[in-house]
Amino acid sequence: MDRNADAPWSKFDPEVYVDLNYRTPLEVDLLIVRSLRDYFSRCFAGSVPDSVRGVDVGAGANLYPALSMLPWCEKILLLEYARPNVAYLERQVSPGGLDPAWDAFWQVLREAPAYRDVDPRGRLGEIVRVERGNLFDLDGQRRWDLGTMFFVADSMSECPEEFRRGVRCFMNALDEGAPFAVAFMKESVGYHVGEHHYPAYRVNEDRAREALAPFARELEIHDLHHSVRPGHEGMLLALGRRNTEVAVP
Repeated sequence: MDRNADAPWSKFDPEVYVDLNYRTPLEVDLLIVRSLRDYFSRCFAGSVPDSVRGVDVGAGANLYPALSMLPWCEKILLLEYARPNVAYLERQVSPGGLDPAWDAFWQVLREAPAYRDVDPRGRLGEIVRVERGNLFDLDGQRRWDLGTMFFVADSMSECPEEFRRGVRCFMNALDEGAPFAVAFMKESVGYHVGEHHYPAYRVNEDRAREALAPFARELEIHDLHHSVRPGHEGMLLALGRRNTEVAVP
C-alpha cells in the first residue's frame, strides 16, 4: 500500500499537470466552478464579514479554487507541499504572472455579480500568499473563515486512515460556520503526471460522507458523472459549513 510519504512529490510537474487538466477547460471543471460561484455567493448573500480569511489546502497547480474565493476574502493562503507546485503558485500570484489558461474559469465566475468588478490578476497579487506546508500539520488549527480542498486527501495515499486524517485536518483548520468546498476523484486507482505515478484512495459517496459528516452542517455531496481519464469513475463535490462539534482528535 503506497502512503503519502512514498509518492515522488519532488518530481511533480505542474506544467504537465496544467496542460493535461486545465489548458483546455474540461466540462466537469467548469461545472465545479459554477457550483463554487453559486454556493459562495449564497453563503455571503446577506453580508460579508470585515475580515474573511480563506485557505486552499493542497492547492497544487489548480488556481480555480483560489479564484472562486477572491471576492469574499481579505487574505487567502495557498498551502502546498510539493516544491515544484509551490514554485508554480508563486509565479502565478506574482504581478502579471497568472497564466491565460485560467481566464476561461474566471469568465464563468464573473457571470455572478460579486465577481464582475474584481481584477483577478491584481487581486491575486494583493491578497494571496503561498506557503509550503503539510496538510497533516494543520490538525487543530481552526483559523480560516472559508476553505477549499480539491483532489488532495483522496489523491495522496492509498491508505484509508491517511484519507480520513487528511479530511479531519482540513476541517479542523476551519472556524465555526466557515463555508467549505471539497472535491474528490471517485474510485480513483491512482494517476500519472508525466512519467511518475501517484497514489489514490478509492473514495465513493458513502466514504466521503462518513469522513466529512462529523465536522459539517448543511452538507451536500454531488456526484458528478464525468470521467476525465482512465482509472476513476467520476468526481464528488462536497459543499457545506463547519459545524460546532468538538474537533475529533
